[in-house]
Amino acid sequence: QVRLVESGGGTIQPGGSLRLACAASGVANNWYTMAWFRQSPGKTREGVAAIGPDGQTDYSDTVKGRFTISKDNLKVTVFLRMDSLKPEDTAMYYCAFRGISLPYSSRLREDEYYYWGQGTQVIVSS
Repeated sequence: QVRLVESGGGTIQPGGSLRLACAASGVANNWYTMAWFRQSPGKTREGVAAIGPDGQTDYSDTVKGRFTISKDNLKVTVFLRMDSLKPEDTAMYYCAFRGISLPYSSRLREDEYYYWGQGTQVIVSS
C-alpha cells in the first residue's frame, strides 16, 4: 500500500514562493508517475504538474513557467516549487501516485491516479 504525505503549505504574499514536498512510502520500484493536483472551494480538482519515471514533466497552462516539479528517486519524494504566486493559486494541494509510467497525455488526469495524499493548504493573500 502506497502512502503519501504532503508538506510545505502555508500562507504567502502574492509574488512569493513556496516549495511543497510529497514523501511516498510503500513504493516497490522507481517506475512510477507522480503529480500535484489542487482544488479550490467550489471548483473541481485541477492537475497542476506531473513527472514520469524518465523525469519528463508536464504542467497545466495556468502554472507553466511559474511552477517546477522535481523528484528524488532515492527518497521517493516529489517536490513542487511555486514561484510568482498569485491569489488564484490558493487551494488545497494534493499529491498523487500511480505505479506505472502514464502516457504523457494522461498525466494530469485525476482518474489516472490510484493513491492520494491528504493535502496541504496554500493561501496566497496580502
